[in-house]
Amino acid sequence: MANPPVIAIDGPSSSGKGTVATLVAERLGWHLLDSGALYRGVAWAAIQRRIDLDDASALEAMTRQLVFEIRPGNIHIDGIDVTQAIREEPISVGSSRVARLKPVRDALRIVQVGMRRPPGLVADGRDMGTKVFPTAELKVFLDASVEERARRRHKQLIDKGSSVSLCDLFASLRARDERDRSRSVSPLRAAEDAVMIDTTEMPISAVVEEVLGHAAERSLTGSGTRRGE
Repeated sequence: MANPPVIAIDGPSSSGKGTVATLVAERLGWHLLDSGALYRGVAWAAIQRRIDLDDASALEAMTRQLVFEIRPGNIHIDGIDVTQAIREEPISVGSSRVARLKPVRDALRIVQVGMRRPPGLVADGRDMGTKVFPTAELKVFLDASVEERARRRHKQLIDKGSSVSLCDLFASLRARDERDRSRSVSPLRAAEDAVMIDTTEMPISAVVEEVLGHAAERSLTGSGTRRGE
């Protein structure tokens, strides 16, 4: 039997991919994979255990032992609700460091591929369409100017009660973009067959409708089956 269909949504930090993926999954009634939450979870667990974020072997061993429970809107690691904790800026920065390590990516890929279940999966991240699900039925790459992405991230943090300067976030995003695009393992890039969407001046609702339009063109429906099959 063929694997359940996948919609892969990639892009840099704060490009809107997480929100778009969540809403697309809800509209289709499919499962959701927030791969960024997994890497943040690894960074959080490493910090809790005082493991060096550059120690590839120790991080791999730890990652293979972690128990992830991912549900809509929350994530638990080893029974602990870390939904809010992994969204803090130090964890976000740490996740970029652990994500460049191939042993960690290999360990998490097992978790990610295991989430491909009927009726279908909407997966967001940085290498969903290029490495994890290279045969995805629809690949989307979202992008936006670094200025707009910094503003979005700043608003998210302010709404959550965190205090961080917009200038610091701008610098952090630019540095992270450079790390993600230049790393030797699974660098951030669009798949050759990805649909490119610049979200800088687009409301989320419009981006969601565009993605769903491309899904409909490929006969990907809420039932997780192709029309005519």
